[in-house]
Amino acid sequence: MEKIMIVDDDVSATTLIDKIIRMEGYETVPLNDSSKAMEIAASTNPDLFILDLMMPEPTGFQLCRMLRATATFRFTPIIIVTALDDSDSKVVAFGAGANDYLTKP
Repeated sequence: MEKIMIVDDDVSATTLIDKIIRMEGYETVPLNDSSKAMEIAASTNPDLFILDLMMPEPTGFQLCRMLRATATFRFTPIIIVTALDDSDSKVVAFGAGANDYLTKP
């Protein structure tokens, strides 16, 4: 079964995304503390990451770069799900290694 790690400091957003993904039959690793993401990713080996951008250190931009710098996750898909819908944020996210970018309603 594919495993999806959801990293967002907003508990309600993480809970909602987690429920939707679980209903589709995927295993999830929800996380509301981005500072623990690399450690937990190493122990759970997700097949996909869903990241928010606006989080305390590391931000989603930084976390995306950290994942891409790790051999294990160099090619693991990363989807950004954020309230930021400006073009600069999209450019930076794709430059950091994101595969896709979705804006929250």
